[in-house]
Amino acid sequence: MAAVRESEGLWPAALRTRRAAGFIPVIPDFKPRSPKEGELMRGRSAAAVARELKTLGAPALSVVTEAASFGGSLRLLEETAAAGLPVLRKDFIRRPEDLRQTREAGAAAVLLICALLEYPALAELFAAAHELGLAVLVEAHTATELAAAGRLGARLVGLNNRDIRGLERDDGTVAHTEALAALVPPGALLVSESGIRTPADARTATRAGADAVLVGSALWQAPDMSALYDALQRAEGTVPG
Repeated sequence: MAAVRESEGLWPAALRTRRAAGFIPVIPDFKPRSPKEGELMRGRSAAAVARELKTLGAPALSVVTEAASFGGSLRLLEETAAAGLPVLRKDFIRRPEDLRQTREAGAAAVLLICALLEYPALAELFAAAHELGLAVLVEAHTATELAAAGRLGARLVGLNNRDIRGLERDDGTVAHTEALAALVPPGALLVSESGIRTPADARTATRAGADAVLVGSALWQAPDMSALYDALQRAEGTVPG
């Protein structure tokens, strides 16, 4: 792996390394349930799936730990992290204690969501996470939220194609990334999140300016997860059924 940039952390560095190797960095999103799509993991072993995706070249992973709507847990994060890839914790983080739990569970990065936090609280958590050695993916959905990410000095930005305030039940697509990617803070690494289902979507996101894509439901619902993952990272147009 390439040398980690000062204060950057393993999670974003892994994405940059995969991108430099000529692939679209595809971040598999581990979540047992989607409010829009229903049950996803269906009893599959998180650790076994993570190991398989690692062999395919996955540079990093994302794990949803929110329980009420998405069925996640810190235990799921710990099981997934055992594969040895840097893991992002996705949850509705609101307290410094949440950050300490994140680090103790083995995560390398944490998601902070602009839509759920007033700016002073967002800035406080952003600073506290870095003090703990966590990389921070600052998630935005609107131009105003992207501006807030810029005020923070965020170097890692997630552009959610769906609205988390409605638990991502809307029909947002990668067209949202196309519309807003130019507003991402200069120099920030951009991750296009949600609504990415095909290699064409992955190509569209990266052509718009995304450095990586985060994909969850499409992978878990695929007849052949490995085949879809490989097609996404290579942006190939056909996937074996």
